[in-house]
Amino acid sequence: MASSGVSSKQRSEEEWRAVLSPEQFRILRRKGTELPGTGEYNKFYGDGVYNCAGCGTPLYKSTTKFDSGCGWPAFFEGLPGAIKRTPDPDGRRVEITCAACGGHLGHVFKGEGFKTPTDERHCVNSVSIKFTPSS
Repeated sequence: MASSGVSSKQRSEEEWRAVLSPEQFRILRRKGTELPGTGEYNKFYGDGVYNCAGCGTPLYKSTTKFDSGCGWPAFFEGLPGAIKRTPDPDGRRVEITCAACGGHLGHVFKGEGFKTPTDERHCVNSVSIKFTPSS
């Protein structure tokens, strides 16, 4: 914790710009979306953990990732307490963010008929996450 009382997971816009690539900043801090099918983790299925690309907080286990065919990495559940859900103002979608730093991850959808334990699809931008393989 810095002497100002602000943790490294709570940064100013200038600090975020300094530590994130322009594309990470656009998506994590400005709630952007990468083009479908372009993300590095869309068709990636290694064994490990996906962490927030902004602050490093663990978000998803690889065992919860599945191929939804949507063009973005899809998970059926996040790690307990790691994901914050906020309904979009239009009421049509629910935004998901990193509970630690507020970085935009994507959106969560329910009831689409996927055969998952939660009947949810966390549609996540690859730019918002970083994979750490199991050792």
